[in-house]
Amino acid sequence: MNFFEEVKKLTKDLVAIESIVREGQGESQVAKYIFDFYGSLDYFKTHQDQVLLQKTEDDPVDRHNAISLVKGTKGKSRETVILMGHIDTVGVDDFHEIKDLAFNPEALPEALKKLAISQKVREDIDSGNYLFGRGALDMKSGVAGHMAMMKYFSEHPEELEGNLIHLAECDEEDNSHGAISALRVLEDWKDKFDLDYIAAINADYSIPNDQDGESRNIYLGTIGKLLPSFYVYGKETHVGEPFGGLDPNQIMAQLTRQINLNVALCDEDQGELAPPPMGLKQADSKIGYTVQTALAAYGYFNYFTHAMSPKEVMDRVEKVAVQAFDQVIEDINQNYKTYCQLKGLVYRPRPWKTRVYTFKDFYRQLEEKWGPDFTRAYASYTQALHEGARDLDLRLFSNQVIQWMWENWVEDKSPAIIIYFGSVYSAPIQIRGEEAGEKRLLEALDQAIIEAQKTYDKKIYTKYFYPFISDSSFMKVSDDEEGLRALEDNMPAWGSKYIHPSQAIKKINVPVINIGTVGYDGHKITERVDMDYTFRVVPDILYRTLKALVG
Repeated sequence: MNFFEEVKKLTKDLVAIESIVREGQGESQVAKYIFDFYGSLDYFKTHQDQVLLQKTEDDPVDRHNAISLVKGTKGKSRETVILMGHIDTVGVDDFHEIKDLAFNPEALPEALKKLAISQKVREDIDSGNYLFGRGALDMKSGVAGHMAMMKYFSEHPEELEGNLIHLAECDEEDNSHGAISALRVLEDWKDKFDLDYIAAINADYSIPNDQDGESRNIYLGTIGKLLPSFYVYGKETHVGEPFGGLDPNQIMAQLTRQINLNVALCDEDQGELAPPPMGLKQADSKIGYTVQTALAAYGYFNYFTHAMSPKEVMDRVEKVAVQAFDQVIEDINQNYKTYCQLKGLVYRPRPWKTRVYTFKDFYRQLEEKWGPDFTRAYASYTQALHEGARDLDLRLFSNQVIQWMWENWVEDKSPAIIIYFGSVYSAPIQIRGEEAGEKRLLEALDQAIIEAQKTYDKKIYTKYFYPFISDSSFMKVSDDEEGLRALEDNMPAWGSKYIHPSQAIKKINVPVINIGTVGYDGHKITERVDMDYTFRVVPDILYRTLKALVG
């Protein structure tokens, strides 16, 4: 099967619709384009209840998913495969003076050639093998491939014993409102159309194999992500008395030093190593300029996981926080001792003691002291904060909750670190081939790759973990109850602004693979997709895999 020209056209059409996450109506416009595309097909004209434009739920932004279903007529199998991919993109500020061309695959390459780009990019432009544009690689070409596949099977339902669902979801680049909202539709359709979900196939982007720069990768399962975050309270002082206080920025800097790129903190599973933690934000609470040190500082870190649960991640970073606090106290006292010697003063160690709390311990300490007065006030405050500012960033929401707790309920305000999870949980999914459904999926994929490899000269490998955050994480629950409880107990936003939808996910609970786009420079001005592989080879592998599973 050759879907090249159709996938290319659909990709260009999708890229041309500006759909920057959380900005304007673009995400809804792309969803509407996909909805209308299906609505124009004969199959959906007679099965109108099998295509849906879904508004996201509990979302401060007005945006939509597009969801469709093709039911096979070859047999009466209930088995159903979910095709999924996101329709939003990151912003285009990096395009600077050619921002107006970011979504124009035809004009963008020539504009790029006038900039200071690398020789490799120039060669790729001249080759004609790549399609440029924001979202071309990440991941509208993948969505286009799924649309072409759904169109084909809507015209040939007799080739399917089972069924196909296509989920084109918004908001993957931020808080995954799209995928989380779609869980309800998947659950409803499971009953309404008598479906049995057996697998999910994502089409998110990857880069060429890191071993040789040429080979392609297909992924079994996906990486997970947590955002361990730290709110640090110090003791203010005038800079003329520098040893009279404790600068929270110093503690935060030490945390960054001990966490950032620390390979000892990497998760490993099935012989594959996750990237090390990386800082995403570090700041203090000070507004404006004074010569008083800051009262508080905060920071958060991306933490990739392959098998570690939220509990294991919290245990690890709590140990690091204790070590960081200890080190700062030691450094302060050593510097103060030297200072006293040089000044001829009597040295006395500074009074600071290491205090580190997980959010769970911090909350329970206040609960034990204040009882229902605190718990009722906490519930009221967090709900009011959410309702009063529904578009407040999830991470800043958590910070405000901790500030409120500290300022209103904490009596001992000596320096401390409070550790919490500050963002949406993207769960890792492992595919080990031990369950019958996983084994069947892997066998279908392996055979499809063997056949596709006959007409493709670059080696196609399978790896265990898709290496970037994706909405695949919302298709299966791998964590045990203890691990998930640690997530709940350590999220200030839990119950008011966010709840990880583990119960909804369990009703889907399918193995996930990623047969996705390939190219270079995702999230960069020179983002581009390899057209031969993505428009020809990927749909071929997908078609063969689907035929083996539900054909």
